Amino acid sequence: MIELTELQERISHVKEELSAQTLRLEDLDSLEAFRIEFLGRKGKIADLFKLMGQIDPADKATAGKLLNDLKREANEIFDIRKEKLSLSALDARIESERIDLTLPGVYHPLGHKHLLTQVQQEIESIFLRMGFDVATGPEIEDEYHNFEALNIPADHPARDDWDTFYIDDTTLLRPHTSPVQIRVMEQTDPPVRIICPGRCYRRDTQDATHSPVFHQVELLWVEEGLSLANLKYVLEAFIHEFFGEGYEMRLSGDFFPFTEPSVQVHMRAPGAEDWLEIMGAGMVDPAVLTNVGYDPDKVTGFAFGLGIERMAMLRYGIDDIRVFFGNDLRFITQF
Repeated sequence: MIELTELQERISHVKEELSAQTLRLEDLDSLEAFRIEFLGRKGKIADLFKLMGQIDPADKATAGKLLNDLKREANEIFDIRKEKLSLSALDARIESERIDLTLPGVYHPLGHKHLLTQVQQEIESIFLRMGFDVATGPEIEDEYHNFEALNIPADHPARDDWDTFYIDDTTLLRPHTSPVQIRVMEQTDPPVRIICPGRCYRRDTQDATHSPVFHQVELLWVEEGLSLANLKYVLEAFIHEFFGEGYEMRLSGDFFPFTEPSVQVHMRAPGAEDWLEIMGAGMVDPAVLTNVGYDPDKVTGFAFGLGIERMAMLRYGIDDIRVFFGNDLRFITQF
């Protein structure tokens, strides 16, 4: 048996320890150690409760009240310190994560459109405003859409200049975007108003003005009653929109297998003396219209093709086509 006085002494000793430990509760880790030491299942207060079985039955009520008061006191100390330490920890975390919104931000570059992409998109925008649609097609084409449908049979002299990189005996990388025109006309009844931008390939030796890979935009308009006068109007409107007012344009005769008559388009800057050749154009050859199922007695059309690199070089004074493909950020970010 344990006397009530002995139990009271033990309770007093634990209270002294509680008071001493309370002064050392400076963080959540020490608070957790306090909980285990006094309020845990194997803690000091739990050990005192185990002595209840050895207390005289007459003193058990008093002993129980003393132990419960001790446990309540320990829980109050724990709860009060936990709330205070939690708030302190939160304040410290907020302070450590504070952001000064007045500081300048860190610049993260988002990338930059290549000049050829910018020029292509501007050309597309000009013709879209004129009422043309943008059409695209495969870069790997068959000989029929590359040549035969465009009035360039296998024995035609122009075929030598435009034969490019063959994939197999009848399939090759397209030398121009004209096959897109053929595919659109095969699937569409007149009127047809399209531009065909895209990458092209030719067996050109790389130098300041030639590249085996280049970018082109071709235009096609097929409808009843079109003439060379309509072609001239569209060309002048494009030149003034892209290069600016004051530029002059003239047409001179030429030959292309898929247009008749065919012309070369020349341009002269304000105040300049020399004319610059900028593109080829002409009225769509009746044979091409027949190949796609159109009646050349009912509809006529015109087409022209321009090089995107050529347009960019003329507009921005670039004298070497190779800089477009150099991946030099010093060049790319200028525009």
